Amino acid sequence: MSSEYAIEAERLTKIYRSRLSRREIRAVDDVSLQVRRGATYGLLGPNGAGKTTFVKMLLSAVHPTSGGARVFGEDASRPEARRPIGYLPENHRFPTYFTGFGMLDFYAALSGLDQATRGKRIPEVFARVGLEEKFGDMRVGKYSKGMLQRLGLAQALIHAPTLLILDEPADGVDPVGRREIRDILTGLEQQGVTIFINSHQLVEVELFCDEVAILCKGKLALSGKVKDLTAGKGYRLAAAQVPDALQQALCAQASLVAARDHGVEFQFPTRELANHAVDLLRSQKCEIESLIPTSSTLEEVFVKAVEQ
Repeated sequence: MSSEYAIEAERLTKIYRSRLSRREIRAVDDVSLQVRRGATYGLLGPNGAGKTTFVKMLLSAVHPTSGGARVFGEDASRPEARRPIGYLPENHRFPTYFTGFGMLDFYAALSGLDQATRGKRIPEVFARVGLEEKFGDMRVGKYSKGMLQRLGLAQALIHAPTLLILDEPADGVDPVGRREIRDILTGLEQQGVTIFINSHQLVEVELFCDEVAILCKGKLALSGKVKDLTAGKGYRLAAAQVPDALQQALCAQASLVAARDHGVEFQFPTRELANHAVDLLRSQKCEIESLIPTSSTLEEVFVKAVEQ
């Protein structure tokens, strides 16, 4: 393993044993993956796929049955490996009697920041996540769900981590807020922070992440660059005044997407078939309106991966 990676998991496995049925439950099953320094990486999977268990093993909150993980080259079980990590758990619970500033001061102290540094850093981070200063003196129990999510992001950022692990970072945040959080994370990415996101919001992941891994029933079902996983689905061709006989011939090689009064649209799986269709249409004096490459969405890739 090499420290050029922020995260390295090698054959990571966690097995739970039921006391009642005595059967084994493989929450994470022989998963190996690498996350480059400075990358934005998405961990996807249906409920119960093993995502949270995988993250907890990176944080050494759960100990693997076999295999291992490293963070910036350090064994994940060592305290040194956790110091550069900022973590936002899903469904976090903060003490409601704290004020926003008081809570951040508490977590900053736990992270080892001295009082002078905390006094400077807290209002900066509070503003950075889009919370107004007036809310700093408000008790956390009065925060809305979206405000709590922003506060959770602030506590993950308070000690300036170089690896940010986020579990559903946009949960409970409205569309404008999701975009603002994405902008915050983009700024961190530009500063070289590695961002590892566990999320069900596939559109957000597709917009933001460079690479993804998809877990299903504890196993790694698929991984790679988002642009590669969603590329090459086919080509959509729109043409006007296509004779019925030619339309039927083209339907043998393509999907008929739409039929209108004065034209049709076809979906071809390959560039060669789309070009052949263009040649046939031109030979019949049909007008080509458009030829557009199409790609799979990450949602389509995800569904196909987990249903196999």
